[in-house]
Amino acid sequence: MLPPTSPRYQLGTLKTVPLRTMWPHEALDFTQWLGQHENLALLCEELEISVENIRMEVASGRYNADIVAELSGSKKVVIIENQLETTDHKHLGQLLTYASAHDASVIIWNVSDYTEEHRQAIDWFNQHMPESISFFLVKVELWQIGDSLPAPKFNIICQPNNWAKTVVQASREEGSGPSDLKLLQQRFWNGFKEWTQQQRPQSQLRLGRTPRPQHWYTISFGTSKATISLTTNSRERRIGCELYIREDAALYDRLAADRAAIDQALGDQPEWMDLPDSVAFRIVKYHACSPLDETQWPTYFAWLHTQAEIFQRTFRNRF
Repeated sequence: MLPPTSPRYQLGTLKTVPLRTMWPHEALDFTQWLGQHENLALLCEELEISVENIRMEVASGRYNADIVAELSGSKKVVIIENQLETTDHKHLGQLLTYASAHDASVIIWNVSDYTEEHRQAIDWFNQHMPESISFFLVKVELWQIGDSLPAPKFNIICQPNNWAKTVVQASREEGSGPSDLKLLQQRFWNGFKEWTQQQRPQSQLRLGRTPRPQHWYTISFGTSKATISLTTNSRERRIGCELYIREDAALYDRLAADRAAIDQALGDQPEWMDLPDSVAFRIVKYHACSPLDETQWPTYFAWLHTQAEIFQRTFRNRF
């Protein structure tokens, strides 16, 4: 047995770093940093959302909202107010002003710390506002091990009681409530997540996202540059696994230069899709099947799980 002083047991010390050492100015430093797509993706991953059309310092009457964006695939507005200090009434008022001016559906308040009164206020909003409107209070931290670079951490303090339910309810209020197919898709991804959890400890996948009534399910694997996306398509009678790259043509070109090795690692001749608008890029494999046949779902789960692990191994060290 090794003694406690053995180098094998030497560990680094995890410590917090004051936010102002990295971002001295709230608007000029932190907001500009967070407004970059790869950085905002870190926050979005924690909140289980995806955004597009990101804009910074957007005029709202006499004031400017820090960040305004849209939920991907919809026109729902996301408002982000940043405060690198403890919450106060002034910023809470600004948050509500911006939300009103832009008719926001998702309102996010990033802070370095918070008072109990303001936490209760955000909880109250989530309890009494229509379920199509969601408030998040997020505590921002920087963590460092030894002399490593500081790493950001977004801690959700307040959120809607049932975030998945909120998304579904919002669709209902727009007159396009979840169809039977959408509900079936949500049940499919719930089943996939449960099936994957039963494979531990052998499974290398970590599924943190809450399944939603949609035809895709995304998996993060240690980078903000891309995600692994699993899909189900009953109309074209197939399921799929893909690497999804957004707004990074240089990354796609770099992977394409190594296409022969990647194709060999993935197997079965994956499709490389350079979409016309150059906004998103995909490397995808499909499996012909009948997604509506629930008796075959365990077989489909196994195929998706295997492919996701292959994609994860293939691309993990290529970023």
